Parts: sequence; C-alpha cells; structure tokens
Amino acid sequence: MNKAVVIGAGLGGIASALRLRAKGYDVVIIDQRERLGGRAQQFNKEGFIFDAGPTVITAPFLLEELFSLFDKQMSDYIDLVPVEPWYRFVYSDGTHFDYGGTIEDTLERIEQIEPDDQAGYLALLAQSEAIFDVGFTQLADKPFHKISTMLAQVPALIKLKCYRTVWQMVSAYLKSDKLRQAFSIQPLLVGGNPFATTSIYSLIHYLERKWGVHFAMGGTGALVDGLEKLMKEQGIEIMLNTQVTDLTILDNQVTEVHTNAGKLACDKVISNIDPKYLYRNLIPSKHQKLSAKIKTKHSSLSMGLFVLHFGTTKQYPDIVHHTIWLGKRYEDLLSDIFDKKILADDFSLYLHRPTATDPSMAPQGCDSFYVLAPVPNNLSGIDWSVQEKDYGDRIIAALEKTIMPGLSSHIVHRFAKTPKDFEHDFSSVEGSGFSIAPSFQQSAWFRFHNRAEGPGNLFLCGAGTHPGAGVPGVLSSAKVVDRLIDPVDA
Repeated sequence: MNKAVVIGAGLGGIASALRLRAKGYDVVIIDQRERLGGRAQQFNKEGFIFDAGPTVITAPFLLEELFSLFDKQMSDYIDLVPVEPWYRFVYSDGTHFDYGGTIEDTLERIEQIEPDDQAGYLALLAQSEAIFDVGFTQLADKPFHKISTMLAQVPALIKLKCYRTVWQMVSAYLKSDKLRQAFSIQPLLVGGNPFATTSIYSLIHYLERKWGVHFAMGGTGALVDGLEKLMKEQGIEIMLNTQVTDLTILDNQVTEVHTNAGKLACDKVISNIDPKYLYRNLIPSKHQKLSAKIKTKHSSLSMGLFVLHFGTTKQYPDIVHHTIWLGKRYEDLLSDIFDKKILADDFSLYLHRPTATDPSMAPQGCDSFYVLAPVPNNLSGIDWSVQEKDYGDRIIAALEKTIMPGLSSHIVHRFAKTPKDFEHDFSSVEGSGFSIAPSFQQSAWFRFHNRAEGPGNLFLCGAGTHPGAGVPGVLSSAKVVDRLIDPVDA
C-alpha cells in the first residue's frame, strides 16, 4: 500500500506531501480548514484581497525545490517578485530607516543615523554569515533526534557565541539604539523575543542578504494555489474541512488515522499540527517517550498575534510593502508581552501593504492592509471579545496620527484575528502565533523532534519542530522528514 497521511496542510505539510509523493508514496493530506495553507489563508472582500500570513518570503530556492522534484518550473505556477526596500523601520520620533538593496545602499542609510555603525554592520553581517553557514547550510535540514548530533555541534556553537541572545549580539556591533532595534527585530517574525532568542537566529540577516525578500503576485494565497495545482497534478489526495479525531496505534505504529469523514489506513504519518496539541490530544501518554511528555508540559510558547485587516478607499503611496512601526518602548514592551503577559497600552506594529507591489489586491484607487501586533498568548487570560475593537481602534488612531493621515475616514472591510482565533482555527495551543518559542533551550535536540518521540512511523514538521518557524524553517522541516523516510522502492 505504501500510504502516507499528512495531517495539517500548512506550508510544512504541503512540502512534506510533495516530497513523499516524489518518493513513491500514495499521499493524502488532511486539513480542518476549507482552504489549504494553514496560517497562509486568504480573504476576499469585494475585490480587497487580504493575506492572513505569512507575508515575507525568503530563501525562494526552498520552494523551487518542490517543483524540481517533478521536473517542473516554479515560474509556471507562481510569480515570485523581489521587494525593495525589504523593510522600512519607522521610529517614534518620525524618522525612518529603509533596509534592503545593496550593501552600499545599506551603508549609506546607516551613515545618516550613526556613521560609526557602518563598520559595525559589516562585522555583524560577517558574523551572521558564519552562523548561517553552520545553523542553516549545515544543520537546518538535518535530523536532531539523537543527543549525539546536538553534542557534536556544541563546540561550533560556542565558538560562534550562540549562547548570546540576538539583542546581545547586535549590541556588540552597533551603537545606535535605532539600528539595534532594526537589526534585532527579526526573531519576532518567528515568534521569539530578541532579548531571549538565541543568536543562532541572527542568521536571518545573512539569509535576507543572500536571497532578498520576495512576494508572490496575488498574495500568499496565490503561492498556496500554485502548490495545490502541483499536488493535484501529482495525484495527491486533498481532504479539506476534515478534522482528525484519533489515531489507532498498535505495536508502536500508527495504523489508522481517524477523521470525521472516516478512517484512513497508513504506513507513514506526518504531523504538521502544533506538537503540543498532537501530544496532548492525539497520542496517548503510554505511547509517548519521556522527552515528549517533558516538552509538552514545560516548553514555553511564542507570543500571540493580533492581526487587523482593512481596506482603504484611497491609496497611501508613501507606505512601502513592509513597514515596521516602532513604539517608544522596546525591551519593556517585549517584557510585557512575553514575560508579564499583559496587554500594554502601547505597541509596535508590522504593516503589510501588498498593493505597493500588486495593485490587483484591491479595487482601483484603493489599498489593502494587514497590521500585525505582537500580543500575549492566551495564557494571559485576555478576553478578546471585549478587547478586540478597542485595541484595533487604538492601532488605527496611532497609524492615522503618524504615517497614514485620514485613515479612519477611508477604512472599509475591517476585521481582526486574535489569539483566540488562532487557537480555534489552527489548533494552536494557547493561541501562540508560532508554536513553541525559539529560545536556546528549545532549539535543535531540545525542540520537538521530526522523528516522533512516540510511534515509530510518525514524523513531525512545521513551526514547533526543528529547525523552527518562518517559511524557510517549516520548508526545511519537510526536508528533515524527507531525510528520515526511505523511498518506497528502497
């Protein structure tokens, strides 16, 4: 039979399904949503197209690989275009810093803020490249289910000072607080606090420099549509609106996947759902290793996300594709979110304007927007049914006062997604935006293993597993699964 069942159709699950199909497996992929993509959902409101995330595409070769498995060209399915600047950082004093383009462009912009930081940036980039060569090139697609694999990397990680946090590493090279914020904020894109996330994640700097930042024309939904077309061409069965309710486990093997539509026999199972949810709800304790029980009980979660979507009846041409709007507080605000788990009066924001690159994502003369605010996860006890409107109002007022004049009088089709929605829609434990947090003690072997810490034919991919969250992370987790599973004719 050689049947593989993939539970969860996020980008990691889709990539795993394609990789197993290329190995000769009969593959079915299941998801509880009505559309593929996991968190990469898309909403259409009278011509306004809203991506739910992710919106930043880096390392496009990881997507290209999925098409090359079947001798296809990604460009025949997806129109991926570079975005510049990669990000605009807007500070509370009204100044801004555009990051992206050539190194010369970046040095010129750094000089306008702090001339002494030009040399520091080059040194930071060199350190990021050194970490990238180990953390991404050598290890991102390698299994870490053996402690010996982790121990073998310790000397290299110590040499690179990966015990430092991202903030500590950046601060060692840069003097300007503005530039320190700009170059330490990337962990938030994968669910981590820069003041707690291991500096392994500073490899993101070099990753962006190596391949740039890209956008799929038509939005992230168009990227998912291209992958769906490829899956259908290759005979992968897709089951949507399908909830997995149980697993039959015999002799340390998952033999059946139970859904609300019936039972599916299987030889291999790949889980692309939140690992904490998987081990809490689908795998009985007697079938779990001690390591899984410890991680499920004690792993700390990423922050939650408040995502505000709206269209505008006018365009804002001065707003670039990706804007990071920074409030007056930085470390203290992050402490409120990650440590104290309180909803602060202030915030920092990521503003996504896809119409800056693809005007077709809104009616003519209009714009579509997505505003993301890091917030505490549901361990905070925040009642979003009470807080949602007021919090959104405050975000709109802040943007209107600073970079989007007249915003409130031009908004249409406003709606929000809160940590409560993430918990309900994606089975995300406590509504965390990125599963478990990317701290040093939750990386590599200490993260949920790609080879399940339980049934022998169960494998894990996605944000909560090695190597971590973000599009490159979840696509690389599928490569790890690929390494662990033999081809059908092997």
